Amino acid sequence: MLSVELHAHSALSYDGRDPVEDLLERAQAADLDAIAVTDHDEIDASLDAASIAPDYGLVGIPAMEISSAAGHVLAFGISDLVPAGLPFDETLDRIRDLGGIAIVPHPFQTSRHGVARHITREQLATADAIEVYNSRLLTGLANRKAERFAEEHGLPMTAGSDAHIAEMVGRAVTEVDTDERTPEAILDAICAGRTSVVGRRTPWRVSIQQALSGVPRRVKHTVLDVF
Repeated sequence: MLSVELHAHSALSYDGRDPVEDLLERAQAADLDAIAVTDHDEIDASLDAASIAPDYGLVGIPAMEISSAAGHVLAFGISDLVPAGLPFDETLDRIRDLGGIAIVPHPFQTSRHGVARHITREQLATADAIEVYNSRLLTGLANRKAERFAEEHGLPMTAGSDAHIAEMVGRAVTEVDTDERTPEAILDAICAGRTSVVGRRTPWRVSIQQALSGVPRRVKHTVLDVF
């Protein structure tokens, strides 16, 4: 079994703080086997992280978190940027055309751009996997709804820390049943459903700190999009 962090943001994300080296150091200290840096609508830092991850004894999985028209979608195993703003179905098509897989994070957390409010359950069921444990939870209700949905539709389940600072890397990990330490083997095992999730809640004070620290950059990001 490999312990994999599938949801972490670097300073390249508009609401991230730390360089990829800090994320990798934390993943190494937490005895993880692999990590995917999933910046919002950016991929360069993730590609950098994947290239230097072996220096930290880690498997690096290139990835990004895409702002589709319906909400957030995680893309793994891609090397090119998928543009923001596309319909949900087209976003998944673009990911797969690039040889990647699509995992939907926090689908029922509407305040955090979960997609469930804007698409049908049938559309959601076309994802390759569902993030059923996001450590930045409030009551845990949204995580439980995601887990029930995945169970009902026979979808693979993953977990993610959704870390925006390095200290939170490894709060929630996906245990992947494979002996092969490559991105391809990890993603294949996820698609086959050979996963289990292990997670701890991000402390509320840290979640609040992360949210507040990202406000100035989020406002700047929104203004730049408008103009």
